[in-house]
Amino acid sequence: MIKRNKMTTVYHKADSRGFADHGWLKSYHTFSFANYYNPERMNFGALRVLNDDQVASGMGFGAHPHRDMEIISIPLEGDLEHKDSMGTSAVIRNGEIQVMSAGTGVQHSEYNKNKDELVKFLQIWVIPNKMNVTPRYDQISIKENEKMNEFQQILSPNADDDGVWIHQDAWFNLGKFDQITAKKYDLHKKGNGVYIFILKGSAKVGDQVLETRDGFGIWETENFTIEAGENSEILMMEVPMN
Repeated sequence: MIKRNKMTTVYHKADSRGFADHGWLKSYHTFSFANYYNPERMNFGALRVLNDDQVASGMGFGAHPHRDMEIISIPLEGDLEHKDSMGTSAVIRNGEIQVMSAGTGVQHSEYNKNKDELVKFLQIWVIPNKMNVTPRYDQISIKENEKMNEFQQILSPNADDDGVWIHQDAWFNLGKFDQITAKKYDLHKKGNGVYIFILKGSAKVGDQVLETRDGFGIWETENFTIEAGENSEILMMEVPMN
């Protein structure tokens, strides 16, 4: 953890993540998950899980339970089939985002039905600010409002805002850049922090250079500037730190 002019930051190199190889599933864990345990990497505020998953063709996660967690899936490549105990049956693809509020309890499965293509997706868990809510599912296209060299909001606490919504004062933004672009980010709420995850390419925050799959957390600040590199994709996740 580093203090930078009242701003506090933490840097997680891509190769410092936990890794699990189950044959059909290869998963990188930014934070402690399953058999990967690191007491210094339990979470980033309300951001509890950031898994970078790759599922082999014809394989997937069988039905399993969740409760009291906001679960967000962002496909990066391929198609992922989702089924749950709420009666939902859907396929999510690159350019879409899925959210499930587990609440009082839900079971779901996720499968790669393709016979010759991997599925790559981010599985993100955010601790909610309301427990025992009625389980819910939502899925939208985020490509519709996509603009090059801009960040677009893909998640918020508000059902009538851009993107999906969750039970937490959290805001996610996704950006694609084909040229070097500097953007100022103003945090929405005091006490929040932002976790930056480089999906592709590079970025710079202050004097910290970030490469593909690096993570960088920032808090105790009202704003910061991020400089995206050429041909970059960047996910920014603002969450409460307490």
